[in-house]
Amino acid sequence: MARALIFVVCIFFLGGRRATAETSLPPLLRDVRFEQRLNEQTPLDLEFKDEVGQNVRLGRYFGKKPVILVLAYFRCPKLCTEVLNGLVRAMLDMSFDAGKEFEIVTVSFDARETPVMAALKKKTYVERYGRPGADAAWHFLTGDQEAIDRLTQAVGFHYMYDAAHDQFAHASGIMVLTPTGKISRYFYDVHYSRRDLHLGLVEASENKIGSPVDNILLYCFHYDPTAGRYGPAIMNILRAAGVLTVLGIGAFLTIMWRGEPRKARLAEEQIAAR
Repeated sequence: MARALIFVVCIFFLGGRRATAETSLPPLLRDVRFEQRLNEQTPLDLEFKDEVGQNVRLGRYFGKKPVILVLAYFRCPKLCTEVLNGLVRAMLDMSFDAGKEFEIVTVSFDARETPVMAALKKKTYVERYGRPGADAAWHFLTGDQEAIDRLTQAVGFHYMYDAAHDQFAHASGIMVLTPTGKISRYFYDVHYSRRDLHLGLVEASENKIGSPVDNILLYCFHYDPTAGRYGPAIMNILRAAGVLTVLGIGAFLTIMWRGEPRKARLAEEQIAAR
């Protein structure tokens, strides 16, 4: 009974704090957020226009590699630019290359934007990334409102239009999807660590990319969906450290045991020489 009472009080307290925080926000921002829908299927049948104005299905960019999905409108005066800049910085720090180990799809959620605007944005970021093959691996898409709505709803991206300033209020972050289009990870903010993005791609690819070192890193770090990043899995690290310690002690004892007969032989030879 005591435990149940404590649980109810905690739920009431936390729920009250959340409700207060939500009501203290401006009305425009109350519904702006990422609603995590991990393992949900993205509708790959959606049709958009690519940078040259051709109709393309979203599924065209899936099938073999994990995909980094970015929802950003191209006229955004600040936040979308910071998201894309942060993604470029993280990708440049990684050993993985766009086109080889993963694809990138950036979709505008402003139905008024055009393929010409997408092409200009693509040119800027492909040049900034600068690695060979980026032009064929990074795709900038525009579409009608119906396709945008279906995509944003499927991935849990909630945004609002501010008519007074002709801008969109939206959350900052990126998503990593599996080769089949399922949502694998959300990463928040505008700064994405090399390690987090690397591990997210390894997980999303179902270990089709990566190395034994990547598998060890996945063992030592776990993904925190509330924070949108990977943190150390303490028990796994302690177990790994324990195994390494035992192996080290075993190697030391083996060397010592192998050295004992040699020392005995040297001692016998010294006695005989006397």
